[in-house]
Amino acid sequence: MSNQPIANPLQPQSVAEACATCPAHSRANLLRLGVDMTDWDYVVALAGNPNTGKSTVFNALTGLRQHTGNWPGKTVTRAEGGFQFGGQRYKIVDLPGTYSLLATSVDEEVARDFILFGQPDVTVIVVDATRLERNLNLVLQVLEITERAVVCLNLIDEAKRHKLEVDERRLARDLGVPVVPTAARQRQGLQELLQAIDDVATGRTVCRPHRLKVQSDKLSYALDRLAREIQAAYPQLSNARWVALRLLDGDEAIADALRRGDLGDLNRAVAAEHAQNIIPLVEVAS
Repeated sequence: MSNQPIANPLQPQSVAEACATCPAHSRANLLRLGVDMTDWDYVVALAGNPNTGKSTVFNALTGLRQHTGNWPGKTVTRAEGGFQFGGQRYKIVDLPGTYSLLATSVDEEVARDFILFGQPDVTVIVVDATRLERNLNLVLQVLEITERAVVCLNLIDEAKRHKLEVDERRLARDLGVPVVPTAARQRQGLQELLQAIDDVATGRTVCRPHRLKVQSDKLSYALDRLAREIQAAYPQLSNARWVALRLLDGDEAIADALRRGDLGDLNRAVAAEHAQNIIPLVEVAS
């Protein structure tokens, strides 16, 4: 894979015209979630079950360019780092290891809120190639929230040692997002992973993720109607369908966020910045 600098496709006539599509569209949300976007072009979220080698992937991508802290208002540790690829600067946020995004624990709530509200430019989901069936639950949940994702099929060396074969091309077709085999401890596949992240972030790769197909006509009607109402109330929210699904499933955390106005607060902050044209495009020093 080539690692040549590429032209930034986002060259708007004005910030107001580009805010709906450029990486800065979620900057206010990211700032509220504790992420400093100074001097970074794109944000990558790193998600995955515990014991999938997620931290190894994070360390391999960031090297010494990382720091730790706590999420705002939480005791959960947040690790951030950075890397440069293809002429772009990436900030990567290591989310807590979770088995789901149903927000039954603080770790799950942190991971869900970052993907839902922060709207990272790419979400990398690290899975264990030796226990793929255990990891797909989280993968499918993430794909319900965001279309911009890459699956990192880690521990592929362990899978081969146990004579397990994973057809990553078929898996990518079934999931609708890039799947990259890696052995992060041996630094295998990292170049291909970086290329996949760059392709999704810059729009060269357009993902078409697998989504839940609603079989019941009554449920489909309720889902569509509720999603439209949520979208009308919060037009900047890109995940109205997922929010509607969680409400229909009785997710009290999402319901409380709607009652408290958290969704509205986040999106009003973004809208205010758009109206004032104060979201700058990030300049990367040469």
